[in-house]
Amino acid sequence: MSTPSRTGTPAGRVRVLPIRHHGPGSARCVLAELDRVKPGIVLIEGPADAGPWLLGLAADPGMSPPVALLAYAPDEPKVSAFWPFAVFSPEWQALAWAARHGVPVRFCDLPAGMVLAPGQEAADGGEPRARSGDSDLDFPSDPIRALAAAAGYDDPERWWDGVIESRPDGEPAFGAITDAMAELRAGGAARREPLHERRREAHMRQVLRSALRQTDGPVAVVCGAWHAPALREPLPPASRDAALLRGTPKRKAALAWVPWTHSRLAAASGYGAGITSPGWYHHLFTARDQQAGPGQQERTVIRWMTRVAAVLRAHDLPVSSAHVIEAVRLAQTLAAMRGRPLAGLAEVSEAAKAVMCDGDDAAAAFVTRDLVVGEALGSVPDGAPPVPLDADLRARARTLKLKIDPLERTLALDLRREYDRARSVFLHRLLVLGIGWGTVTEDLVRGTGTFHETWALRWRPELAVAIIDAAGWGTTVAGAAGARIVSVAQSADRLSVVTDAVAGVLVAALDDALAPVLRALDARAAADADVISLMTAVPALVRAVRYGNVRGTPTVALSAVVDALCVRICAGLPAAAGGLADDAAAALRDAMDGVGAALALHAQSAAGQDAQARWLAELRVLAGRRDVHGLVAGRVVRMLADAGVLLWADAARRLGAALSVGVPAPAKAQWARGFLSGSGGGLLLVHDRNLLGVLDGWVRSLRPGEFMAVLPLLRRTFGEFTAPERASIGRAVRRLGPGGGVPVLAAGAGRGAGGSGGSGGFGGSGVGIDSERAAGAVRAVAAILGGCGG
Repeated sequence: MSTPSRTGTPAGRVRVLPIRHHGPGSARCVLAELDRVKPGIVLIEGPADAGPWLLGLAADPGMSPPVALLAYAPDEPKVSAFWPFAVFSPEWQALAWAARHGVPVRFCDLPAGMVLAPGQEAADGGEPRARSGDSDLDFPSDPIRALAAAAGYDDPERWWDGVIESRPDGEPAFGAITDAMAELRAGGAARREPLHERRREAHMRQVLRSALRQTDGPVAVVCGAWHAPALREPLPPASRDAALLRGTPKRKAALAWVPWTHSRLAAASGYGAGITSPGWYHHLFTARDQQAGPGQQERTVIRWMTRVAAVLRAHDLPVSSAHVIEAVRLAQTLAAMRGRPLAGLAEVSEAAKAVMCDGDDAAAAFVTRDLVVGEALGSVPDGAPPVPLDADLRARARTLKLKIDPLERTLALDLRREYDRARSVFLHRLLVLGIGWGTVTEDLVRGTGTFHETWALRWRPELAVAIIDAAGWGTTVAGAAGARIVSVAQSADRLSVVTDAVAGVLVAALDDALAPVLRALDARAAADADVISLMTAVPALVRAVRYGNVRGTPTVALSAVVDALCVRICAGLPAAAGGLADDAAAALRDAMDGVGAALALHAQSAAGQDAQARWLAELRVLAGRRDVHGLVAGRVVRMLADAGVLLWADAARRLGAALSVGVPAPAKAQWARGFLSGSGGGLLLVHDRNLLGVLDGWVRSLRPGEFMAVLPLLRRTFGEFTAPERASIGRAVRRLGPGGGVPVLAAGAGRGAGGSGGSGGFGGSGVGIDSERAAGAVRAVAAILGGCGG
């Protein structure tokens, strides 16, 4: 046995391996050092209450990284923390090495019960991090950035990648890293550490002391680089660490392995120790040629560029083998110019963008998303302890006889049956939680009305990660869905979000959430003065009332909210309808369509008839104004005619007035588009001879310049009609006679031949047609009508 040091710690038995979390170079160095040292115990930075059985699952054949160790408070699952691992994570490779060699392994950081304790926020002056122990790169003052700056690098990631991750020799640099961190800590940074950080290192030392007592051999400690100097010998007195840990807040915590993804390892996801390129790091670690001689190292870049080419080809971009060869050469040249032994991510990315993407940012983004970051999905063995929400979800699915199947299948539900209604409620609750096992499809069975609901079900592996995300809201599907939807409603900045939440509460039967969500709706509606925003909220509320009636949910309160919103909409609509630009008019028209359809549905019950009557009365006022944008004015007349408030003969007269002399041609076209666009507009022209005659007469009355000005709007309007509707309109135009207008060919030619086709543009006999001069007009009209005009 080694001679004890003055602090009671056996000298020379502690081997600290400072690493960067999720660094492939660090992982290779850790494996090499473990093979060399052959420790008796391996300690790894991680929650110390993860027991041997839980850590032993890392060696299970069903465990495939990326995975994460999840810690959560059973009494408040939203309080949780994750410790993610990828195949290239040094900690994961240390776990795997210990399992292969039968060496005891344990985590040495603060237990999860301390990490999740409420008192930690107060001690640190902030919220718990996504992962305890990931402060080596951004705490304090980013020590890696300081080292990079000293080496002349402005990018700390690139410095670390060049010095550690892309080292071709794979030689460990643990001693140099520890010395560098010691210098930074000696400069005063360590003295500014929060209490939580000092307790973490104290706990690591306590676990280290215990390990040294349990083995006569070396003890390897795999930890974040910043903590390395605090763990090397000689260790401070144990009494000092015990005093520091005394009084640390604790709470009950549970731990479980969960699947993870590469994208969730990325820095952009908000994860504290995130990396920008998990896909690239996975390639570096799995490309074993990195450890071969210099002539073999080129294969790492060649294989990467080949994968880049595959990604671009998958997006239908032309990439040849010559592109790959030139991109490899450029990457190697850039590395040589920059004094790097091997091309890194910066070089291969620049070369791929220049050669294979022709400098196009969009094409390069495909490579970043699909390859540099990637979307690898991990898995955990069936015997691993499940997250409570996952267990409840699967138990409920078994009760409802919903098979978790990767193959898509259709599920037709009759909401009048209690069993089907329970299935619908369960699936809607999953949607609230963002677990998209099923999606509602169009009603495939006619005759059952609102009582029928059709789902497309397909279980995808990535839903396991969605369950983990949702687990923070509760331990059961019902409880978690209720908590989440209340949070969404209370934090919403748009009224439409709250109304969608109201609808979600009803279809998911989240009764306990209804009252707080309605309070959020009242508060948001009272603060919202935008008429269009108020209008867009009505359809969702009416659907909620409808679903509530179908499902037997009381909806009196919701009907009152709809009535109140209708009053406010009618009060603000006169001001909102005046002086609109084209895009604002289109937005108002769309909102009016939604309100009109919703209130028509709402009026099917006695409670909704007053709201619809108020709405139609306000539309009649708008119909008499001359300062309303043509798109809105035309739609108002159409809505009044559809509702039976205005006779169709009167609607035709108003259309004729809107298209009369004195109004600019583009304004006329907007009015016609407002009147005709939308559902049923094409059938109106097919079956109403007066409307078709008015429109026909206006079109043939246009001068050539006017016609070209309104042609885009006309094409857009007629383009919304179905092909059979356009064909029917073409036939109806040909049948127009002197009593209801004349064929477009005769009318256009009559004007072109000196007006012998009639006066005023609304009649004529068609005498004196010049077919050659009319041919251009015929082609234009045929294009408008979809080639069906004759």
